[in-house]
Amino acid sequence: KSMRRGTATYEEFLKVPPEKVAEILDGELIVSPRPAPPHASAAFGLGVDLAVFDQQRRRSPDDPGGWCILPEPELHFARSGIPEIVVPDLAGWLVERMPTLPGTAFFDLRPDWICEILSPSTAVIDHTRKRRIYAAAHVKHLWFLDPIAQILDVYRLEGERYALLASHAEAERVRAEPFEQVELDLTRWWPPPGSPGR
Repeated sequence: KSMRRGTATYEEFLKVPPEKVAEILDGELIVSPRPAPPHASAAFGLGVDLAVFDQQRRRSPDDPGGWCILPEPELHFARSGIPEIVVPDLAGWLVERMPTLPGTAFFDLRPDWICEILSPSTAVIDHTRKRRIYAAAHVKHLWFLDPIAQILDVYRLEGERYALLASHAEAERVRAEPFEQVELDLTRWWPPPGSPGR
């Protein structure tokens, strides 16, 4: 990743090449490489498994629905006059809070749930700066998913800080807040045996 000190502007953000991931955290423009295959595979697998919660993508009236879940949304937060632009791997909004999608290329309505998929190049920023930004924006639910270590950490915002509700690993089948209505098979998100890092 690369960083530029100072107060970055949205114009600078937009100039970052599309093959990179750009964010503005604490006023700094941060540019990261696109996700590696285990990261991208985990994000896709998680999105598929949570599709039953997406109001437009559920296949049966028996599916829970109630959410709008999107990959890599561009989120705009404002904190003490400092611009914050974050791009989580997945984010979800309760349909009751966001009944229709905005007409802009970004979202200024905070999500109700965010998942960051950890990689060696982004884990420190995800656990520190981005977690702090999400807490300040009052994002209620936060997941950290590590496909190489095969761990899912589930957090809920309690006051101004996130409380760890549960850590799940390897071949567990879990019901994880806020999607506890459906049992999730963690093995569907991990790289297959023989993959790099396994």
